Amino acid sequence: MRDSAQAVFGLIAPSMTRRVSRYLPGLVLVVAIAALASEGTRLLEGHLLGDGLSLSPILVVILLGVAVRNGIGFHPCFASGVQLALQRILKIGVALLGIRLSLGAVAEVGLQSLPIILCCIVTALGVVWLIAPRLGVSERLSVLVAAGTSICGATAILAVAPAIRARNAEVSYAVTCIALFGMTATLLYPLLARGVFGADAHLAGLFLGTAIHDTAQVAGAGMIYSELFGAPEALATATVTKLVRNVFILAVIPLLAFWFRSQSTAPDEAQSSWTKAVPLFVLGFLAMAGLRTLGDLTVGSGPLTLGQWEATIGVLASGSKVCLILAMAAVGLSTDLRCMRTLGFAPLMVGLAAAVTVGGVSLLMITLLET
Repeated sequence: MRDSAQAVFGLIAPSMTRRVSRYLPGLVLVVAIAALASEGTRLLEGHLLGDGLSLSPILVVILLGVAVRNGIGFHPCFASGVQLALQRILKIGVALLGIRLSLGAVAEVGLQSLPIILCCIVTALGVVWLIAPRLGVSERLSVLVAAGTSICGATAILAVAPAIRARNAEVSYAVTCIALFGMTATLLYPLLARGVFGADAHLAGLFLGTAIHDTAQVAGAGMIYSELFGAPEALATATVTKLVRNVFILAVIPLLAFWFRSQSTAPDEAQSSWTKAVPLFVLGFLAMAGLRTLGDLTVGSGPLTLGQWEATIGVLASGSKVCLILAMAAVGLSTDLRCMRTLGFAPLMVGLAAAVTVGGVSLLMITLLET
């Protein structure tokens, strides 16, 4: 028995060591940037800013990540850990956000955001298809930019690419456009939302969730708004809205595969890309919202007292915030501004047109629906 246990450990230990050595450098860098940004924010608020002024640590952590990546450099040994934070840790943070809302509130926000999302998707696709040919941008690249801008950023791009047989260069162009304009929106749109919608955090959340491209970017913008203006509702609303947008990838990929059937991948390969795109962390978000609903209904009569239930909500909400801060550090570290040098002017213009269109349609629809 001992020999068998030693043999099993001998097989597992090298694998675990390789995994740790692969992910640890990047995770350490992400944690260091997040901690430095949080401490820097505290010092700035305490010594340089006046009373009543606040600075979002999310804003600082993103900018610090960008500065490290493009100013100091980024060794390949950090890549795996940064991607782990950008993907897995982000999804954990988004799922834990569900504890902030009941299932009824999730359904209400989802239904309210649905017409805005549909208009943004249709308009973005139409604008890109109208502008791209006149600028000489390939049809496949146009589809990638439109899908990434209107649905769920880089995830949509990577999922759609096999279905339309996009080349690696086209995928890189589209991802860079999404990263560039999405990052800009993440930093500017919280202030725009405050200026347009005033103190209405719910409308601000609808705007951030429909106008910004990637899930990480929406979470970052929602946290910036919440930190700056003390309105956590904006983050919760933006997250629900974005998750509803993400679900549309399940319909868009098969439609695009059908549209390009004469030059697309084999059916099994297209199905594989569709299957991998299923946003499973949506189920985690709904599970947390279900837990919140059940807890609110049974508190006092169930195993937890009101104080214990509120403490549980606080712990899960704090865990979500920590995960999202780490993910935002990874967002900054993943933004390579030097990639802009390899992009032509035309693809950037198409991406800009799509981004501005989605933002404008979102503002218009929210204003019309609320009047």
